[in-house]
Amino acid sequence: MKSQRQAKIMEIISTKDIETQEQLLQALQEAGYNSTQATISRDIKELRIVKELTSFGTYRYTTSSKDGSHTFSTRLNTIFRECITGFDYAQNIVVIKTMPGLANAAASAIDAMNMGVVLGTIAGDDTVFIVMRDNNAAAAFCGEIRNLLS
Repeated sequence: MKSQRQAKIMEIISTKDIETQEQLLQALQEAGYNSTQATISRDIKELRIVKELTSFGTYRYTTSSKDGSHTFSTRLNTIFRECITGFDYAQNIVVIKTMPGLANAAASAIDAMNMGVVLGTIAGDDTVFIVMRDNNAAAAFCGEIRNLLS
């Protein structure tokens, strides 16, 4: 349940301008996740979510761009560990299968990692397509996922 809630948090902050924990809690409740503000606060810390100033002079939650390799490992462990049902690659395209409804959060987390080898992601309900820079990057990415899931 924790990984699903955290995946939903990542999806919410990537699609909406959320300024406060109360707004995040309300958005989670609207999505069917019952939680407390203390739990949300811990999730924000674990996911390394920070507030950034928008062009409108307001603040919104976003993912931290500091320490990309640590963020990569943390997000894969936190979000993907229980959400991925399968993955594979063909040449430079990686396909990740997730539990229903979690592909957008997984793709958002990958996009937020700003990895130079990832050209882009496309997500459906339970499938993420990732276009990698080359075949070796796709193989290495799948190897990284395999290591984290085992």
